Amino acid sequence: MAGSAEMLAAFRELAATKQLERNDLLDLLQDGIHAALMRKFGPNVKFEMKVDELNGTIQITRLRYVTAEVEDTSLEVSLETARFEDPEFEVGDVLEEDVPFVEFGRLAVQAAKQRIIQRVREGERSKIREEFGDRIGQLLAGEVQQIERGKIVLILPKFREAESIIPYREQNHREHFHQGDTMRAVLKRLEETPKGPRLVLSRADPMFVAALFGLEVPEINQGIVEIRAIAREVGSRTKVAVISRDDAIDPVGACVGLKGSRVQAVVNELGGERIDIVPWSPDPERFARLALAPARVAKVFSVAETKTIQAVVDEDQLSLAIGRNGQNVRLASELTGWKIDLYSSREWLERGGEGPLFLPTAEEEIVAQVPLSDLKGLSQELIDILAQGGYKMLNDVLDLEREDIAKLPGMTPTAQEQLVEFLADLLEDEEEVPAAKEPVEPDPEPTAEASAPSESVTE
Repeated sequence: MAGSAEMLAAFRELAATKQLERNDLLDLLQDGIHAALMRKFGPNVKFEMKVDELNGTIQITRLRYVTAEVEDTSLEVSLETARFEDPEFEVGDVLEEDVPFVEFGRLAVQAAKQRIIQRVREGERSKIREEFGDRIGQLLAGEVQQIERGKIVLILPKFREAESIIPYREQNHREHFHQGDTMRAVLKRLEETPKGPRLVLSRADPMFVAALFGLEVPEINQGIVEIRAIAREVGSRTKVAVISRDDAIDPVGACVGLKGSRVQAVVNELGGERIDIVPWSPDPERFARLALAPARVAKVFSVAETKTIQAVVDEDQLSLAIGRNGQNVRLASELTGWKIDLYSSREWLERGGEGPLFLPTAEEEIVAQVPLSDLKGLSQELIDILAQGGYKMLNDVLDLEREDIAKLPGMTPTAQEQLVEFLADLLEDEEEVPAAKEPVEPDPEPTAEASAPSESVTE
């Protein structure tokens, strides 16, 4: 039984390597021996197998039915032949014969080996399907085994036998990896091939960004904050629309994190790719305004039948709304799912657009409606003179020129200089606001943008 002991030892090694359970090992043994017996005796052979793990032996007993006339030699034996073994045999009895391993022959052993390898592979494939079938969109980490023809082949720690690849079109071509590097990617799909299931991973799909935010933002895992839409140009810029199920939690702030720590972790994983985070809105016009951030949009008009948005921006906001090579408006259109046509205010008016384009923001309205008597820096004498001329609110005097001021009844040179200096200081403060700072929207919504430290925040 030396052969059986060697086979059992080989199977134990196989079980340890492939992490097989004892019952799985016995099933493999029985299947392999069945293949060997079929090779030697025929397709319908029957047998019994006993494994003595203590002594490391396997006993195989062939079973044949005693019949008057033999039609299948692999399964039946004639009464005459059976009575050579035992004269008391009758038709219908079962003849039991021990089959030593030495009788199997090289071809039978090879058939057993092939069957066992096939069963092991089928088991591995089933485990891969069970493990990864419902993990689409999840992050996986692996080691770069090789890079061939632009395709990155990964080894996953617990499933080294799984074929895991990142095709060329699923890569960020600004990134460079080498053999032995550890990398993360999102599982995009599970493909069936003649060799078994193949895991197709991606670092270019928007799902990769969503998975990274899920890793960094606990509120997303808890279901409080939801990513509703993502638009991405790999290696350059991504726009993310988020919404909160809890009014007490700001979805944009949750994704940005304290001092931008959460979004910066995502930016670092993406190799410095810039990220705009905006609130999602069910109103397409409002959503389009938010999606075009950091540009300020004056007015939007939507056509539901064609899913088209016409957005009007001021002249100094047009290049910001368009973005580098049209990137900002292109991503905003993808994010909203609507086609966005951009117009400058001048072009809109030339085309016959009607209605006020740039309504005062909430903050501007508050400032404009401040009574002059509440302002510091104006003497009571000046306030009285302006009141006599019909100027009682700040908004009334903002556009006054020096000539207009001098013509006011009762205006003195001292009061005139005081008002001129006051307005000059006020206008100077407004002009010192950095160009990249966005004006407050009529109904302000938080937005956030993150980029690599070396890049500026705006285009």
